[in-house]
Amino acid sequence: MNKITKVLFLVAALFFMNGFVSAQTLKIAHVNTSEIMNDMPDRPKAEKDLETYYNELQEQLRVMYAEYSSKLQDYQNNAETMSNLVKQSKEKELVDLESRISAFQANAENEFDAKRAELLQPLLEKIQNAINAVGKEKGYTYIIDLATGTAVYVGTDAIDITKDVKAKLGIKK
Repeated sequence: MNKITKVLFLVAALFFMNGFVSAQTLKIAHVNTSEIMNDMPDRPKAEKDLETYYNELQEQLRVMYAEYSSKLQDYQNNAETMSNLVKQSKEKELVDLESRISAFQANAENEFDAKRAELLQPLLEKIQNAINAVGKEKGYTYIIDLATGTAVYVGTDAIDITKDVKAKLGIKK
């Protein structure tokens, strides 16, 4: 009877321990969002639209450079015969055009980045929604993105130690 009691106790302890350990087990997975983005069927259209927008900006910049080059050439060819007033006016015009070109370049970079974000955001949202769905369905605690090295999904049973770390650092907020 003593052996049976010990075996039953051991089985009960293992059963209890298994339940306790399972509740504390983290399910961690990884995903490569870069690979997924490359295989998205909507990506080629977004890239084509972005390329078209880039070419429009480049064409406008090319026109501005051509205008500048033409005016500079005219100024250089005729500077000796121009009156001081005309010379000053042409110089101011060239400086203003240089400023407009510089401003356009800076704005074009910002606009291009904004257009890229606008075109890619729906794709990124689709990917994130799919990751969230898979994370919930499979019961993952964390899903790490191999492309960025960050957690892209944090399950409801994830353990947040922010308060503990703040306490260790003496932060009371």
